[in-house]
Amino acid sequence: MSLVASHHNRDLTVLEQLSVGSETLGAAIVSGDSPISGAVVLPTCNRFEVYLEADDAASGREAVFSALEDATSLDRDAIERSLAVYEGDDAVHHLMSVATGLESMVVGEREISGQVRRAHIDAQAGQHVSPLLDRLFQSALRTSRVVASSTGLGTSGRSVVSVAFDLASATVDWHGARAIIIGTGALAETGVGSLLSRGVDIVGVYSPSGRAQEFGDRHGIRPLDGDGLRDALGEVDVVLACSGGESIVLTPAMVSSARAHASSDITLVDLALHRDVAPGVAQMRGVHVVDLESVGTQAPEESVSSIEAARAIVAHAVARFGDGESARTLDPAVVALREHVFGILEKELGRVRPAAGASEEAIERADATEQSLRRFAKTLLHTPTVRARELAQAGEEDRYLGAIRALYGIDVDMPQDACPADEIDAEAHRSERA
Repeated sequence: MSLVASHHNRDLTVLEQLSVGSETLGAAIVSGDSPISGAVVLPTCNRFEVYLEADDAASGREAVFSALEDATSLDRDAIERSLAVYEGDDAVHHLMSVATGLESMVVGEREISGQVRRAHIDAQAGQHVSPLLDRLFQSALRTSRVVASSTGLGTSGRSVVSVAFDLASATVDWHGARAIIIGTGALAETGVGSLLSRGVDIVGVYSPSGRAQEFGDRHGIRPLDGDGLRDALGEVDVVLACSGGESIVLTPAMVSSARAHASSDITLVDLALHRDVAPGVAQMRGVHVVDLESVGTQAPEESVSSIEAARAIVAHAVARFGDGESARTLDPAVVALREHVFGILEKELGRVRPAAGASEEAIERADATEQSLRRFAKTLLHTPTVRARELAQAGEEDRYLGAIRALYGIDVDMPQDACPADEIDAEAHRSERA
């Protein structure tokens, strides 16, 4: 099960509030006599998601809602309204779509796979990931690699960082500019390469969480403490702020003091979910701010063919993951039927998904339609799945294979030409050997 709030259906300020205390949420909701046996928390610059394994879905939701009510300033009703709930195949499908960049603000961006990997690693380190969630996240990351290698999705290199820097080009002469980075996460890693490729001199990195030294050593960048950050602000042209911390880093008083004697403008690119730059800074003279809202309205669209190919791969990967079982233990005919149904489902959902910039009403209508279609698909698959296992136990597999061949035109021995199934299997084998 997953509880999801993202830029698609929630204001970024709501996401910011939900993610307060996200680094301890996973451990908190599995402790004691909790109904939750495993949890992975995924907070990024434009989404907040919690993945759970719980014996009882309702009790699991209640535990998360209560923990968020204790950790944030949001009331219970606001929390419940903000989080969409996905269960079973829907939760599996959502994570795989997120990991492959299909749900990103910049569709196909590659930073998200690193953020999903980090959430998985953090849950492992905190010892609150269950075996099922562990396998789910491994499968999602494998699917992300297959999408990256098998489709054109993301090959343009566009990302949240690159789009933000393109917007900043209106006020920045990049070649020879001086920059500092606030933060040491996945966006900061991407930002280093992007800044260097534009001919920028990165003069320092500051981390509210104290990781500047490690990050600086890895990239050859000078770590900055609080005083060093203030001094550097007076000398640089660009700041990439993406710390993901829970406190404002650049306040109007700090920026005003640091820039008191500056002779040129400064551009602050704030991609932190919890804003690193205080709202009032954008109104200051000589200061330009690019933020996530700007990126969301200007993000480029990927080609329809690339998105369709990626969605087909995700649909097949969901089918192969199965209802909490390893694909190796599922009857191949059941996998083939699930792939067939999910593939059709994804094509139909492509017709109802709203375009970028759609109204909130249009988004809500599309969400309701998608939920209905997914419920229909699960209902459609339930009886054939049960019958397959019954016939297999009775030694009558041929009856089932003949039926799905006659009814759906599915030949289990034939490769699925809509999806590089062999590549998905190969990725799984490589991961097992690693």
